[in-house]
Amino acid sequence: MKRNQRLLAAVLLAAALAALLSLTAFAEGEGTEYASPMYGTFWALIPPVVAIVLALITKEVYSSLFIGILTGGLFYAGFSPVRALDTIVNDGLIAGVSDSWNAGIFLFLVLLGIMVALINKAGGSAAFGRWAQRRIKTRVGAMLATFVLGVLIFVDDYFNCLTVGSVMRPVTDGHKVSRAKFAYLIDATAAPVCMIAPISSWAAAVSGMVDEGVYSGIELFVRAIPYNFYSLLTFVFIVAMVALKVDYGPMRLHEWNAQNNGDLFTSGSVVGNDEGLEASERGRVFDLLIPILFLIVFCVVGMIYVGGFWDGADFISAFGNTDASVGLPWGALIALMATFIYLIARRVVTFKEAMGCVTKGFVAMVPALLILTFAITLKNMTGLLGADAFVAGMMEGAAAGLQNFLPAVIFLVACGLAFATGTSWGTFGILIPIVVAVFPAGGELMIIGISACLAGAVCGDHCSPISDTTIMSSAGAQCDHVNHVSTQLPYAVTVAAVSFVCFIAAGVIQNAVICLAMGVALIVGTLVLIKVILGSSEPRRKAAPVGK
Repeated sequence: MKRNQRLLAAVLLAAALAALLSLTAFAEGEGTEYASPMYGTFWALIPPVVAIVLALITKEVYSSLFIGILTGGLFYAGFSPVRALDTIVNDGLIAGVSDSWNAGIFLFLVLLGIMVALINKAGGSAAFGRWAQRRIKTRVGAMLATFVLGVLIFVDDYFNCLTVGSVMRPVTDGHKVSRAKFAYLIDATAAPVCMIAPISSWAAAVSGMVDEGVYSGIELFVRAIPYNFYSLLTFVFIVAMVALKVDYGPMRLHEWNAQNNGDLFTSGSVVGNDEGLEASERGRVFDLLIPILFLIVFCVVGMIYVGGFWDGADFISAFGNTDASVGLPWGALIALMATFIYLIARRVVTFKEAMGCVTKGFVAMVPALLILTFAITLKNMTGLLGADAFVAGMMEGAAAGLQNFLPAVIFLVACGLAFATGTSWGTFGILIPIVVAVFPAGGELMIIGISACLAGAVCGDHCSPISDTTIMSSAGAQCDHVNHVSTQLPYAVTVAAVSFVCFIAAGVIQNAVICLAMGVALIVGTLVLIKVILGSSEPRRKAAPVGK
């Protein structure tokens, strides 16, 4: 026992001396601008890769993200513990949480969590579930209805994820659609649909990153839509997969378990259950539809208000100039107040019950908020290490002699960068200026290159465990986050592989219709082949127990 105590004391003393030496070195460096020895190198992409690999192996997202953050801090600090800690706390966590954009999105998440808890307490979700079950008779119908609603809510991907999740969850649960499959349907109709919708926060972001030239930003965005193979083929993939009733990869076990055992989770933890929140028996379908209508209307009004609509800007310009991190919380707060008044006036909840939903809604969003905070911190570490400079240099080096095949290369680079950093918009900001510079202005190849950049960014964002859209899709479906990532990855990779082939063809043919038709044929053919190979056999791996 004493020996162990002496050993522990020696370790603590050594750690204290190392910290003291590091602190001394850190203090000596104050006053001079610090430059990381790993800035702008391949090592800048290692921290997110470490986090992603650990999350997929251990099935535990919090510790995996923290280890990725720690790796990034140590890389940036040249393995000085004190400098690394200072960087993680000040330039990572505090900078991420205090950033106005992130703070706005956090607030929007909390407000939506409160609204969902309030609707559930009023019995609106249960009433809608009963109504939908009488009219949507099959699992195929439930999944297609989720897909259609996701396509219709194209204003913003965050808004899409949480709204579709709260509306359709009772329907898909009633038809034994696994939460992993439900999360995929939400995720696949969030960023991909925003990426081909001219009136969306994504169109505004892309337009703002393009300097005025032959085309305006919004015109270039619209011209790029027919070549955005990943977004368009994702929709084809969903419809074909649902119609053919085929699943593969880890998703196959989740779906088999849901249909045969009634287990919607299969493994991981049950997320966002409503224990202690008994629903009112007086709830009606309108108690869900009217609050959702409030949310849609006031969020759109909030976004155009922030964009200057009431200052004389037209509707399109207001959307192009808006700030979603301000407009969405603005609209959600008004919608929440209107919902409070409506449900209390309907006498389906009392004032005290409504106030109780505030804490319930906040608690339900804590896992998503924690993951999002860690993901933002990891992105900050990657930014400090100069991942953008490394990728920009690599792209400029690949431009020479690969003009016709460059769209396919751009697609792969955008996929990798968005996957590693978890941000589509950051990927746009890095790659769009490079794409505009390497192609002839106004040419068809430049439009294809922009499409490849946008499609690759959406694809990488769709696959990445540290993407905010992926995190919010898990939250909207109330699905274990690692389960969502691992089950949707084979589906996203399948569409990405077909999209890569289409971009190779597009660089040579430069005809969107022919390339898209080829992509549709490849997607459908691939799914038919997978169904034939798998047949009706049961998944080999047994379901793991679900944690409570």
